[in-house]
Amino acid sequence: MRIGVVGDTHDRTNNVERIVALFGEARVERIVHTGDITRPAVLEQFARLEVPVLGVFGNNDHADQIRLVEEASRLGMDFAPPPRNFEWAGRHILVVHDPEQAPEPLPTGIDLMLHGHTHRHRHERRDKTLIFNPGECAGFRTGHNAVGLVDLVSLEAYRLRF
Repeated sequence: MRIGVVGDTHDRTNNVERIVALFGEARVERIVHTGDITRPAVLEQFARLEVPVLGVFGNNDHADQIRLVEEASRLGMDFAPPPRNFEWAGRHILVVHDPEQAPEPLPTGIDLMLHGHTHRHRHERRDKTLIFNPGECAGFRTGHNAVGLVDLVSLEAYRLRF
């Protein structure tokens, strides 16, 4: 199963339009948003892909969180405060916005931890856990924005720049 990973979209709808196109081309089966959606219109754009969308709220989502919850519910998306634990394709996944929201040490059995907040790329292994943040996607500099793809079978992560 291939998932798309994105965070910190910060209502940059022009970038989200490109992200949706990239995820469509990559044929992602699910999307994880690591928070800082900022406005409900962003969720409408992701809904065009017609794949399950799961995510957490970030620190910049507090002002509009009620509307974000309503829109996510209307669109059949699953958003909640971090941290979130779930299982897909036999992999145990932890999603947080700020990496400091993750428990230390990481719980045994977590295969993949996804986070946003820092706007910096992170791709590291800690014991058997892959920790991944694709980095900046809401910036103004073409070619410096990125989203992620994670293959849950091989547990490999990749960046797609735009």
